[in-house]
Amino acid sequence: MDHDPIRVVLYTIPGQCPLCDTARRELTEMGVGFGEIDIRSDRGLLRAYRNEIPVISVDGVKRFVGRVDVQELGELLGNPPQSPESEA
Repeated sequence: MDHDPIRVVLYTIPGQCPLCDTARRELTEMGVGFGEIDIRSDRGLLRAYRNEIPVISVDGVKRFVGRVDVQELGELLGNPPQSPESEA
């Protein structure tokens, strides 16, 4: 049975949000495929998220505000990060 990949979305204001840049880098380093939405493109998103960005949603559910919890995101995606002890 095929499953749709989990959708990860980064809500941001490109070029104006250092925390968004950090979240983008962390998602990329984790190898997570994600989409980006500029909240200025929608008045509702701008109202909802302007004081929270970055906002990261997984499967349409807001999961992270301000920063990404890499451990928790890995668990949500079924791929928790490995600790150094577990690799030995």
